[in-house]
Amino acid sequence: MTVKTPPAPPIPDELDRLLRRLRMPYVRRAAPEVIATAASQRWEPAEVLRVLLAEEAAGRDQATIAMRRRASGLPAGKTFDAWDPAASPIPAATQQALRTLEWIHRAEALCVCGPSATGKSHLVEALGHLAIDQGKTVAWHTLESLATLLRRHRADDSVNRAIARLIRSDLIVIDDIGMLPVAPDAAEALFRVVDAAYEKRSIALTSNIHPAGFDELMPKTLATATVDRLLHHAHVLLTDGTDSYRLAQATAGKGVRPLT
Repeated sequence: MTVKTPPAPPIPDELDRLLRRLRMPYVRRAAPEVIATAASQRWEPAEVLRVLLAEEAAGRDQATIAMRRRASGLPAGKTFDAWDPAASPIPAATQQALRTLEWIHRAEALCVCGPSATGKSHLVEALGHLAIDQGKTVAWHTLESLATLLRRHRADDSVNRAIARLIRSDLIVIDDIGMLPVAPDAAEALFRVVDAAYEKRSIALTSNIHPAGFDELMPKTLATATVDRLLHHAHVLLTDGTDSYRLAQATAGKGVRPLT
């Protein structure tokens, strides 16, 4: 027979009101159990206070991470939990160096170039989630979303302020350049973001083509200025020669769950 432990008694109403007033929800949640444990194990008062404040700090940290994850716009929830280092053509030592995030501390750029479905987006999104877990802020964009941002703020001449807000993020991810022709607004937006972030914030960019070929997608003068700033402090990784990860999964019958 399983013996159920009775729930800890609730905290006094006056203490509950004080914790609400002080906006300490995680102390409120943990207090009944902590107080009961402290009484049974004869904790010192300082230990009770330490445990309760540690609960509040941990709760606030988790809430901040969750808020930053929502605000980032990271699209698919792809993390390193689902990443197979051996399936990537990127050397293992390079993968490990990226995961230290030291390149973000140095405001360096990362350009991952190669054919579709070779893990480019998964890698940069996983790095984005890792950065958030380590207390950094991330903003995920495509060229289309950057162009929309530019058009929305051009009407009231607030483009510069919008770009300044964007590059407050520690890491700006721009995904899937080269999949479609680059519209003039998108080309201008890309240049503005790269220029504003230059030597101040990190950019992680994925593309089907090497940045040196961006003049095939956008006006040459704008492409030259963009690539000059982007590559000055950049790590360029190539995924050429890798079979499509999605196609390999589909061929192996792993792309969907079996029908039952």
